[in-house]
Amino acid sequence: MNEQRNFLLAITLSIIILLFWQYFVGSKQIDDRSPEQVSAENNTAASQDLSNIPLPSDPVENDDISIQAPGGSSNSAYTDTRRIKINTENLSGSISLTGAKLDDIQLKNYRESLSEDSDLVHIFRPYSSQNPYYAHQGWVSGSDFKIKLPDDKSVWEIIEGEELSVNQPIKLRWDNGEGLIFTKKYAVDENYLFTVQQNVENNTDNDLTIYPYSLISRKGLPEDYQNFFVLHEGYIGVLGDEGEKKADYSDIIEKTESFENISGGWLGFTDKNWATVIIPPQTITYQGRFTSQGNGNNYQVDYLGEAQKLNANSSIDIESQIFAGAKEVKILDNYEEVHSFEKFDLLVDWGWFYFLTKPLFYVLQWLYGLLGNYGLSILGVTILIKIVFFPLANKAYVSMSAMKKLSPEMLKIRDTYKDDRAKQQQAIIALYKRDKVNPLSGCIPILIQVPVFFALYKVLLCTMEMRHQPFYGWIQDLSAKDPTTLFNLFGLIPWTPPSFLIIGIWPIIMGFTMFIQMRLNPAPPDPIQQKIFAWMPVFLTFLFAQFSAGLVIYWAWNNTLSSLQQYIIMKRMGVEVELWSNIVNTFKKKKSENH
Repeated sequence: MNEQRNFLLAITLSIIILLFWQYFVGSKQIDDRSPEQVSAENNTAASQDLSNIPLPSDPVENDDISIQAPGGSSNSAYTDTRRIKINTENLSGSISLTGAKLDDIQLKNYRESLSEDSDLVHIFRPYSSQNPYYAHQGWVSGSDFKIKLPDDKSVWEIIEGEELSVNQPIKLRWDNGEGLIFTKKYAVDENYLFTVQQNVENNTDNDLTIYPYSLISRKGLPEDYQNFFVLHEGYIGVLGDEGEKKADYSDIIEKTESFENISGGWLGFTDKNWATVIIPPQTITYQGRFTSQGNGNNYQVDYLGEAQKLNANSSIDIESQIFAGAKEVKILDNYEEVHSFEKFDLLVDWGWFYFLTKPLFYVLQWLYGLLGNYGLSILGVTILIKIVFFPLANKAYVSMSAMKKLSPEMLKIRDTYKDDRAKQQQAIIALYKRDKVNPLSGCIPILIQVPVFFALYKVLLCTMEMRHQPFYGWIQDLSAKDPTTLFNLFGLIPWTPPSFLIIGIWPIIMGFTMFIQMRLNPAPPDPIQQKIFAWMPVFLTFLFAQFSAGLVIYWAWNNTLSSLQQYIIMKRMGVEVELWSNIVNTFKKKKSENH
């Protein structure tokens, strides 16, 4: 029994260490470049090897035609330039005609909070705002060609369409005054995918070579950035033969990541619930890049396509896509199937157990469709998992019960041979052989179940479908932590404690169920282990209080089902259930220690 507890304790402590690993990650490196150097880099044209895509210059002020800011408010970020509106069932926003940037996207079906007057979730933000976040496409040329190309200050004109909506594209035009005419045609589908068709018309007598690029640039970290190791937030891409690539913001501050000779795939930024992605033409070869500028305050993904030969008195076309929206699994799967965006569902961080995590997600969604409440679907899928693993769990608890029967004899052996560890081990092994008990037979079935339950934990943590879903009572958002707290008597005292003291009702229930589950077995003989086991429910209560209510409810329910199952099996095996006596002894020990 002692060896079994040591094994389980090692597993538990390993999980705790992993949960807190994020706090031991090294701090971000500071960029030691001067502001002048950064500014020079931001305005550098493509080099001879075409590895540097031009980064945006300072925002442009323009008092031309304006549009109204979201919610009807006045905001200089929306009035400093001409814009053309975006309006679909799922999206609203605008495109800036200065630079032809997609820099204003809001999600109509998602708000920042549960309040009806809460702001809509903002994906892209205007180039001239405090924290710009935008997508931009264009062309660069090699150092051998001196071509006047459109940049961030170029003002485009509308030549087709009045408002961008589904089945109503818009077309923009810019003339360099030297024989080259550039056009951009924007189209949007019913969800979150923009298609950009770029055309360059060469009315000169010279053959030219130009290179297409696309980028997404953001200033600052997301407002809801968690920096939690279980959930990836930051740079992401699936880049041809390179496969899936991920990088944290802090990693790219230290070192830019570049990818050469890529064909197919996509790259972008992934937040907890939202994502922005640029998808190159799948038929060309390109260079991809994760980069950061300005002392780690500006982050960018971009690609540079292969050379496009533009003959005299001819034109070329190129088409790419931009995704900007919610990470709804159904929509991501559809884009992967219809548009052949390779592994597009990896925008959701399914984790190591992808083959388990995604099926569990679909089971959860199926139950949600049947039960009509996401909290009930969490309870339901936990029961289904318990049913599937009942034979394994039953075997584990039978083995644990058999081990418990041997506990008195094992304690007697330890007392008899307390000064001789070798004889002690020999006697215990002989005891196991006599009663045909395998001490690992109780652990192995549990370990087999761990990936499945971790996969369900991953689903609840990393998918957005639980966002703003109510349960019952005071839980109005399963994706947020329990808003109640013990330290103001659950709202009876008019005081809001600090965040780390928000210990809600459900975390307390979870801690209690863990306490009960651990007391179904006698306390370990080792005093240090006794203290660890005694304080572990308290520690995990404080830890899980910071997690979403849906996760806490899942753990509490799982603990309850496991305790009931173990209790029934112990009764059936004729093993004495020492729950009450173990609880009493726990507090007696604490009382005696105080005296």
